[in-house]
Amino acid sequence: MTAAEGSSGHVALNRRYRDEQRAGWHGPLARDHRRRSEVSWGLWNTPESQVKLLPDDVAGMDALELGRGTAYVCARLARVGARPVGVDLSREQPATAASMQREFAIVFPLVLADAERLPLRESSFDLAVSEFGASLWCDPYRWIPQAARVLRPGGHLAFVRRSPLFARCASGGGAQAGPALLRAQFGPRERGEGAGIEFTLAHGDMLRSCGFTVEDLIEIQAPQPAQRDYARVCAAWARKWPSEQIWKARLGR
Repeated sequence: MTAAEGSSGHVALNRRYRDEQRAGWHGPLARDHRRRSEVSWGLWNTPESQVKLLPDDVAGMDALELGRGTAYVCARLARVGARPVGVDLSREQPATAASMQREFAIVFPLVLADAERLPLRESSFDLAVSEFGASLWCDPYRWIPQAARVLRPGGHLAFVRRSPLFARCASGGGAQAGPALLRAQFGPRERGEGAGIEFTLAHGDMLRSCGFTVEDLIEIQAPQPAQRDYARVCAAWARKWPSEQIWKARLGR
């Protein structure tokens, strides 16, 4: 399935960037995610048992992953009895996701679409999840209302994103976050990083006027020891300040 064409601006740039980055998510990494005994989240592989991002009663839920990449979150949801659908704007990533479906014999719909313009019916899902997919690459003032539109009353929204503090301490252009604030808290909500456009809102602007009630906000600390550092953030920094956070909310409560 394909959403209407004609996207421009950050959507077109991010689609091109994610298409070009497809090779980085293919093969061993995609398989590793599916072989883990427990789902984990974000840069530091924070275990689900620690943060409880997913609802306890996932079995039987209609679930939507926004920015699914290789769709390992969808695969995990399917394993525990949910009925997942994976949405991504990349035209290249579906090949990776489909190959993983064949290899692991876990099949679910893969939708080629922009999370800011979902070609899905209103009130058709119980859960919407995003791990650095729509939550990073899409305009929050567009994708969050879309999530609200397709969720049923009482539906869950859970997502992982970069923290506003990280966004203010990274100078851009792929440089690593440091110990000083380099950007204002109130200012542009989007910025170019490499060949893509990322969005990071301040806490006070998240989930506003979309009918959501925030149930939890978890700031993630890097573990000691961490498996690795990243080009834009090292574990030592992320043990002092949160590089990412998890939001959990319910619709209409």
